[in-house]
Amino acid sequence: MDTTCDVVVIGMGPGGEYLAGQLAQAGLEVVGIEANLVGGECPYWGCVPTKMMIRADKALAEGRRIPELAGSSEVHADWAPVARRIRDEATDNWNDQVAVDRFVGQGGRFVRGHATLRDAATVIVGDDTYSARRAIVVAAGERAAIPPIAGLAQTPFWTNREAVETTEVPQSLLILGGGAIGVELAQVFARFGSRVTIVEGAQRIVAAEEPEAAQILTKVLQAEGIEVRTGEFASAVRHDGQQFAVTVGGTELTGQRLLVATGRRSNADEVGLAALGVELNHGYPPVDEHMQILPGVYAIGDIAGKGAFTHMAMYQAAVCERAILGQDGPGVDYSAVSRVTFTDPELGSVGMTEQQAREAGLSVATGSVSVPSTSRGWIDKVGNEGIIKVVADADRRVLVGATSMGPTGGEVLSYLALAVRAQVPIATMKNMIYAYPTIWRGIENAIHDTGL
Repeated sequence: MDTTCDVVVIGMGPGGEYLAGQLAQAGLEVVGIEANLVGGECPYWGCVPTKMMIRADKALAEGRRIPELAGSSEVHADWAPVARRIRDEATDNWNDQVAVDRFVGQGGRFVRGHATLRDAATVIVGDDTYSARRAIVVAAGERAAIPPIAGLAQTPFWTNREAVETTEVPQSLLILGGGAIGVELAQVFARFGSRVTIVEGAQRIVAAEEPEAAQILTKVLQAEGIEVRTGEFASAVRHDGQQFAVTVGGTELTGQRLLVATGRRSNADEVGLAALGVELNHGYPPVDEHMQILPGVYAIGDIAGKGAFTHMAMYQAAVCERAILGQDGPGVDYSAVSRVTFTDPELGSVGMTEQQAREAGLSVATGSVSVPSTSRGWIDKVGNEGIIKVVADADRRVLVGATSMGPTGGEVLSYLALAVRAQVPIATMKNMIYAYPTIWRGIENAIHDTGL
């Protein structure tokens, strides 16, 4: 079957689904193609179910803090309500019919299947051909990157997907990778009773973040009984039918389950971008400020290589929508990209780290404050670990980056993200009225600590 339409969207994750729906509502003939579930990784195996897991582990932690604040408590962890909520409320038992119906209701045509590009105007799905008069949008995302460790491929290891789908908490869990996925799931399963070990090849966990934040998080995880091994790599993996054995340095670590959280890799190879003659950079296509790869061909979301975040995909989708519809509007601006690792404490950051600012040749001034030293942090007493750190361009006297780590680190980050994006003068930030007693009042102290 040969079909001609205005736009073909390959991959119906958060960005692809949103863009396809918007274009269909604008009156274009849109075909949305998805091999797996409409909505992508985020609602089924990522953002949404993992945050349900984290909400539950934080409830356990708060219950265990009662003796230090308000009396006595006994907390008994039960994974069943968590697994049930993920199945019933988040994923509909990993069924995307509601999302499919929503897209079709917006006027789109949905196709289930694996799409490959034949050329800059044609997409193949099985025996069917879809030709686009106006644009093809590649939003095919990423998948878990599996390292070439001897024996690993022959074992029943977990990725984030199996971890989210589990109905039982393992007695012990080995985690390869100390990035956001690794540390979030480490804390979840540890608080539900697993004996957890993290193995990270870099010299610190959450290596993309400020060293001070990584140090705080390491101490928190260790205090909760999690073993954190950094600067080490796994060289071999085996499974005897009951448990895993992972060789790390000169030791062998054992665990009932093994979670591989060593990053993500582009799906560009699976959609045939090479057919367009596009030179990929570590698996990611070059895109301009309007998300265009070639005339009439766009890429948005994880596959664009600018950050594997749902909010990034949605932002890029809006830029791409304007470009396809011929509407005026700004192109992408990545000067204030925000991200949050939802551990306890939450670790939020925006813009540049201190190291990145120095590598960019800026005249750097930094300021920081410990969250426990803020009035609200001191009042909270327990579960109050964290830091607020700001990174400033001393010449322009504006922030270029910030970290907000604490009980509500992701929420406190919002003010800092706006300051970085809008280039709010430090003089203005120094003369704000900061509500007392809040954690975000600590931003004032961090700003003054820059000496600017």
